[in-house]
Amino acid sequence: MASADNVTEFIFLGLSSNPKVQRICFVIFLLLYTAIVLGNFLIVLTVTTSRSLGSPMYFFLSYLSFVEICYSSTTAPKLISDLLAERKTIPVWGCMTQLFFIHFFGGTEIFLLTVMAYDRYVAICKPLNYTTIMNRQVCAVLVGIAWMGGFVHSFAQILLIFHLPFCGPNVIDHYFCDLLPLLQLVCSDTFFIGLLIVVNGGTLSVTSFVVLVASYVVILLHLRSQSSEGRRKALSTCASHITVVVLFFGPCIFIYMRPSTTLPVDKMVAVFYTVITPLLNPIIYSLRNAEVKKAMKKLWKRTVKVDEK
Repeated sequence: MASADNVTEFIFLGLSSNPKVQRICFVIFLLLYTAIVLGNFLIVLTVTTSRSLGSPMYFFLSYLSFVEICYSSTTAPKLISDLLAERKTIPVWGCMTQLFFIHFFGGTEIFLLTVMAYDRYVAICKPLNYTTIMNRQVCAVLVGIAWMGGFVHSFAQILLIFHLPFCGPNVIDHYFCDLLPLLQLVCSDTFFIGLLIVVNGGTLSVTSFVVLVASYVVILLHLRSQSSEGRRKALSTCASHITVVVLFFGPCIFIYMRPSTTLPVDKMVAVFYTVITPLLNPIIYSLRNAEVKKAMKKLWKRTVKVDEK
């Protein structure tokens, strides 16, 4: 457990101290979290039950949706319950646990998005060898690497802050435990630790983002030689992925690619990548994908038939 000389729990300031605003936020975030779970679960269920969605792209999409549920569940339930609580507290061990899983699922999502970009590169640039390169075994290995990458990233982050002394105060100006707000409470010099956090978290985000952008530049250049119909279909698929990448990486780079300082806007930015992005992902992938929409309709019809019987 983190070295906490005088601290056994942390107190969150949350999103607002106004009781009326907190009650409104409670309703809003409860609805948003419910939509996140149902929307992403619907994609997982649709992909796993539909024979038409058996390609690697949808295999990765189902895992991404599962990760989104887990990722938002590390912060949203606590946020929602705290909006009705007078005193928003979390024990030190609970804070470290939350911190670990936030970066575990966040890191896993980063690696999954990179894997999905590689899948699109192979599908568009090497179509004749696609089924050979992206066979089921390779896909399973890539998903395993994504989970392992998330674990290593999160474990490294925890090691950086696990031994630090928290002597008081214990008030976190946030709604969940994250690295930079916690560093503000440490009663020792954190300059070097802050740099290591930037190297681990910020560099991972920036490097992955650059790799993703480079892969799509290569894909776009390759599309110039294809027919207009082929370009349209490929761009439609890639557009969904690019949108998700920008929505997720933009806030992450803003938060973690800077020195160990916090800004008033950080909480709103955190809401975006912990709540809004997981909510938008199923909407983006389903509304822009005819095959997913068709599979969802078939799933709905089968469900209605079973209920009628």
